[in-house]
Amino acid sequence: NVVGIDGTIITHPKVWEASGHVKGFADEVIECKKCHQRFRQEDIKENCPNCGNKEFTESRKYNMLFQTEVGVVEGDKQTAYLRGEACQTIYLDFKNVVDSTRMQIPFGIAQIGKAFRNEVTPNKLTFRTREFEQWDLEFFVHPNDMEKWFEYWKEERMNFYKGLYRKTDNLRFYEHPQDKLVFYAKKAFDIEYNAPWGWTENEGIHWRGDYDLTQHSKFSGKDLTYTDPKTNEKYTPNIVETSGGVDRTLLMLLFDAYEEEDLGGGNIRTVLKINPEIAAYKAAIFPLVGNREDIVKKGRDIFDLLSQNIKVVWDDRGNIGKRYRYQDEIGTPYCITIDYETLENDTVTVRDRDSMEQKRVKIEDLESVLRS
Repeated sequence: NVVGIDGTIITHPKVWEASGHVKGFADEVIECKKCHQRFRQEDIKENCPNCGNKEFTESRKYNMLFQTEVGVVEGDKQTAYLRGEACQTIYLDFKNVVDSTRMQIPFGIAQIGKAFRNEVTPNKLTFRTREFEQWDLEFFVHPNDMEKWFEYWKEERMNFYKGLYRKTDNLRFYEHPQDKLVFYAKKAFDIEYNAPWGWTENEGIHWRGDYDLTQHSKFSGKDLTYTDPKTNEKYTPNIVETSGGVDRTLLMLLFDAYEEEDLGGGNIRTVLKINPEIAAYKAAIFPLVGNREDIVKKGRDIFDLLSQNIKVVWDDRGNIGKRYRYQDEIGTPYCITIDYETLENDTVTVRDRDSMEQKRVKIEDLESVLRS
């Protein structure tokens, strides 16, 4: 019961005034008195990460919205903002979605897209950046049903990440204390992942209530209430939000899946044990040798057969061992080798990425084996 949209990136300033971001979307910033580097106050425990100094200025608020201008004539340009979060354009289109799709509450609107924040200290690889990809779901419900749907989406989103990551003990919920809640939330939980630098937010589940629709209705003058077609009850829907970072999730996936295995004799195998469902390729097709036309042709036939329904890649460069290692590094779950025996009995060697075990499989059974 969810529809997708693609909202605008450049947005009118009234959008962010209504949402509260112009006044409230800010970090507390402190400056090291020695090296003059600025940091988010919550990121500093004691010492300056840059020079080790312990003396800082008093904190001050630093708004993170990116401001730009719209127009071509100097003096006539109007202020606009790059969206600081993807969800606001969902609220703007709430009425359009209801009218055009005839969706009935409870229902959701989701989108994946760019957001921009003028971060004080971008850091930790792609974890904190000024330009990033978000996936947001805004689920609209009757005010009396908020508790039920909030718990529902908490469980659904945690199950999603448990299905994505191998090391599920690196996942947990963190509940925001009441005095630390962001201005729009009545309740908030983070799904955290235990990254190399500690527990960190992967996705947030927020009890936004009717704040957003009420604010946008007030600033736009538009009626954003909903009338139940069965009972004629008119009310402002409440919102359960799930908001995560695509870039962050990809980074956590790499932390979760990357391994270096000691095979002995100074031989280290680098392997990305990523969930097979999201691997770039499900299988790699290898001809044992590249100078035997019959083996290459047989391999191409198998490649053409499997590629109709499964994402596979052809690799005939280098020796088999090097090809295995390359596919291990990019996380390909299976490697299929076409050899001399294939020409005799229509079987191939299938190698498993994680265990490195090999077995003979009939060509006719390959697709079912790869999907199992």
